[in-house]
Amino acid sequence: MERLGMWVTRHRLAVGLLWLAVTAVGSVLTPSLSGRLQSGSHVNGPAFTANTAIAAQYGGAAADPGVLILDTPAGQTVDTPRVKQDLSRIDAALAEAAPDLRVVSFAADGDAALVGTDRTSTIVLAYPPKPSDDIGPEQVDLLTAAARQAAPDLTVHGTGYHALEAGNTTGGGNSSVLSELLIGAAGALLVLAWVFGSFLALLPLLTAFISVLTMQVLIYGLTYLVPSSSPLNPSVQYIVALLGLGLSIDYSLLVVTRWREERSAGRSNDEAVLAAMKRAGHSVWFSGLVASLGLFALTVVPNSVVRGIGISGLFIPSTATLVALTLLPAILSKVGPRTDRPRRASRRTAASRFWTAWSIGVIKHRVLAAVVGLGLLGALAGIATTIDIAQPTTHAMASAGSYTDGLHALEADGFPSGTLTAVPVYVPHAADARAVVTSLDSLSSLRGAAVAAGPGWSASDGSALVVAIPRTEIGSSHSGTALADVRAAAGSVAPGALAGGDGAQRIDATNATYGSFPLLFGIVALVTFLLLARGMRSLFLPAKAVLLNMLSVAATYGILVLVFQQGIGMRALWGTGSYGTIDAFAPVLIFGFLFGVSMDYEVFILARVREGFERTGSTREGIVEGVSRTGRLVSSAAVILFFALASLSTANDVTVREIAAGLASGVVLDAIVVRMLLLPALVSLFGDRNWWLPDRARRILRLKPAAGPGAPAARREPAHTAHTAHAAHTVRDAG
Repeated sequence: MERLGMWVTRHRLAVGLLWLAVTAVGSVLTPSLSGRLQSGSHVNGPAFTANTAIAAQYGGAAADPGVLILDTPAGQTVDTPRVKQDLSRIDAALAEAAPDLRVVSFAADGDAALVGTDRTSTIVLAYPPKPSDDIGPEQVDLLTAAARQAAPDLTVHGTGYHALEAGNTTGGGNSSVLSELLIGAAGALLVLAWVFGSFLALLPLLTAFISVLTMQVLIYGLTYLVPSSSPLNPSVQYIVALLGLGLSIDYSLLVVTRWREERSAGRSNDEAVLAAMKRAGHSVWFSGLVASLGLFALTVVPNSVVRGIGISGLFIPSTATLVALTLLPAILSKVGPRTDRPRRASRRTAASRFWTAWSIGVIKHRVLAAVVGLGLLGALAGIATTIDIAQPTTHAMASAGSYTDGLHALEADGFPSGTLTAVPVYVPHAADARAVVTSLDSLSSLRGAAVAAGPGWSASDGSALVVAIPRTEIGSSHSGTALADVRAAAGSVAPGALAGGDGAQRIDATNATYGSFPLLFGIVALVTFLLLARGMRSLFLPAKAVLLNMLSVAATYGILVLVFQQGIGMRALWGTGSYGTIDAFAPVLIFGFLFGVSMDYEVFILARVREGFERTGSTREGIVEGVSRTGRLVSSAAVILFFALASLSTANDVTVREIAAGLASGVVLDAIVVRMLLLPALVSLFGDRNWWLPDRARRILRLKPAAGPGAPAARREPAHTAHTAHAAHTVRDAG
């Protein structure tokens, strides 16, 4: 780290110009990144096979459809000649308004499954042109307006699963990454202004801005490298931008705080930069390595969305680390002292009186602190055992608005909510389509089925598409046997028939994701333990850190259950009720992100505990110095990351919202309960055992034996002397 710091300060102009060029490229490419990202997940399984066959002939017909509900005037039915004319005009108007969409309608095929109670209503199912598209609020609004204009005598409602998911916002969709990034940056600036009390608060924001743009450039390049069968999901841009903002500020905050502390101790500016690189720089590098591991390990999950986020997530801590260890020291060596004004703000570099008193209090009442901390985490982890991983039902997402009105009209006409997750069935031979419809009509788990007929439904391979309408929503926790029934019935009359759809794909994705979760868990835990054991020269501290991290993640799942599954605070925060379930992607992605990010705080604190232990030979004094010096830093970093993630939770996407809110609450929980309460309490409780490292483990970790009188494990020596020597060697090796 010292050599890197010396090289950077000598070549600071070149370093600055290089990052300026990268920033310029990022500014140009970032606006077009969203066009390179595609929604949808790709998981090998029966649904993926079916959806691939459907996409080849029928484009986006495997997506959840947009639904128009058409009610006839009083005293008339769908068989009334005038109504028939209206229905035909609606089909023509839809084809003119949205020529790329494919629709399934009663006017085109006459199937009874599309007709409501007493034949006074009917539905139109609309599908997007491409497999990567959805029928969202914009398309539903467009179709609804076209139908109303074509047949003003009919009552027309529009709805759809993705329209409800978007929060009933007319013309909805995800809010821009830029707006959420600005919200997160504004919250971070307030915290940084409080921490530094000078213009130095702008420096972490500047480096974070450059980091985020660099990450966007790397993701843009990655879109050309990943296979077209597994494109990167749009949620990648959100996660990289907001989590990148928080991590970049965290790493910069650590380096700048240490530089300022060294300056206050009387060092020259260049000496302070090198000292900050030696101590804080090592912590940043090590934290970035562990955080990258937690994210990259997501690639073991056989799901294109999770793997894409894992690969993309690798750039978040690595880029933040690179900027903090190159651009930041270059800036500090050039203009650092001039930005640290007013000078009275430098008094804040002293150890915090609050955190000093806090650490002494925790040590004094360490048993009580451990019981309270473990009890809180254990209670939340217990709540997490009730987690229900599935897509939310339409009723859970339907709070108020035009799309909710459409859902209510749909059900009032005798159609089940499962209509919004209709199951497309690929029939290899069109001659078998009617036999498949007849077979599906007899199933009690379905309302019926219809052949997709009319413009856009002729296939070059001689196949046909049948749409089955389940009584329950496919992919939800109440989906029942509808999907299995469709597959069995269709396959019995049409060999080679394939049932797919978004809901079926989500079921396959959930099974694949959590089938690989033990492997993900094991890899992350083992490699993190080995890295920490080598860095901390201890077996006990990394074991404690990994176990507490697991408990912290489980407790975060408990918060997810309380908020999104049970609905506590949902109405106040997002204006909607409980989802009743937890999205399938949220727990596994939260594990990957939170496990790595929370290790930052562990490394930040223990690095200072080691320094204090080296200086005094006392574990107690090391804890006091470590917490008093890092308490403000860790709490501020957690609040900054919380602001960044909380702003991301405003996105109109259930998955992104749950991940962001879960991570935001998990970061605060981990920083306060785990790192600032349990860490000092447990380190104090276990005393000398914290530094235990047998010779055999030392050899396996390829660490040199500690030199000096405290090295031989069998030698009896005063505790003070032995631990002082051990700590000194620990810090030399670590950094």
